[in-house]
Amino acid sequence: MTVKIKKSIIGAVKELWFETKYKGVFYERYVLYWFIKKVRFVQTGKLVIKSCQKKRELCAMTEIVKVQGLQKKFGKFQALKDVSFTVNAGDVVGFIGPNGAGKSTTIRTLLGIINRDEGDVQIFGKDVWKDSLEIHKRISYVPGDVVLWGSLTGGEIIDLFIKLHGGGSKAKRDYLIKRFELDPKKKAKGYSKGNRQKVGLIAALSVESDLYILDEPTSGLDPLMEAVFQEEVEKIKNDGKAILLSSHILSEVERLADKVAIIRRGEVVETGTLDELRHLTRSTVTLVTKGDIEKLATLSGVHDFVQKDGKATFSADNEAMNTILTEATKLGVIKIESVPPTLEDLFMRHYEG
Repeated sequence: MTVKIKKSIIGAVKELWFETKYKGVFYERYVLYWFIKKVRFVQTGKLVIKSCQKKRELCAMTEIVKVQGLQKKFGKFQALKDVSFTVNAGDVVGFIGPNGAGKSTTIRTLLGIINRDEGDVQIFGKDVWKDSLEIHKRISYVPGDVVLWGSLTGGEIIDLFIKLHGGGSKAKRDYLIKRFELDPKKKAKGYSKGNRQKVGLIAALSVESDLYILDEPTSGLDPLMEAVFQEEVEKIKNDGKAILLSSHILSEVERLADKVAIIRRGEVVETGTLDELRHLTRSTVTLVTKGDIEKLATLSGVHDFVQKDGKATFSADNEAMNTILTEATKLGVIKIESVPPTLEDLFMRHYEG
């Protein structure tokens, strides 16, 4: 495929031509963003064009992770029955489920630590088992429980991880050490759980990767550091990087994720954007009217109706909302409040059902 970019960059008109082999839906050597304002060469043969108006639209077309029909057995135990989801460039995908649902087994499969029994699992269009070494050059991974060498300092461990990965930035490392308020001169054996986690996060975020796999990344962090983590994730997301985020902190996933995959007993039972998933469930409505509000209790789509002191609270199917509002208007609306379901509501819907 020939891609021609003709734009004025820093006052000079240039014509840039690149010949690159197109594989599936992923550019093997280039990440190209349109509407150039600023150009930065990260590595030889890899162009990243930042601050562009249509970056997110192009990213949405670039499939970084593809998991289709993934199955895995340990002896007679079926750990994964049917796991399917995708992660695109510029997307944060929240991967949620309780302990034992299959999240860690899925992530270990993506990392090439264990081999699948059935299904198609690819990262950058490559097989995660056969091509794991090539894939690892372009990903960053943070586990939920970071284990460190006790005799080394935090700074030495971060530098070692960066060197092993390659492409790290000293300036970015120093910036992140300051942001996460880590003492890099302290021996790792003296670190708390939260500080060990900071070492893993700083090392992962200091290198240039195309995919970040974060498994309970804020485990042990206090709320202030959780906020710092969320801000840093927003930055790499805006740079067009793909992020798979597995977390028990549903409010964190709700804030960061573009899409959610809910796994239950080794099977992904729901995938989609939060808006798409909310459309499938109910909103909580609080309503005060001049007329007899009891009449709304019998409407189709109204559930768990409770009335007290002239105020009604109930759950409403989204497809029935128009009818409910029409009938409420006839009664003379004084106050109405509709709250969409939270990610926790969506999550519990699958685990209580």
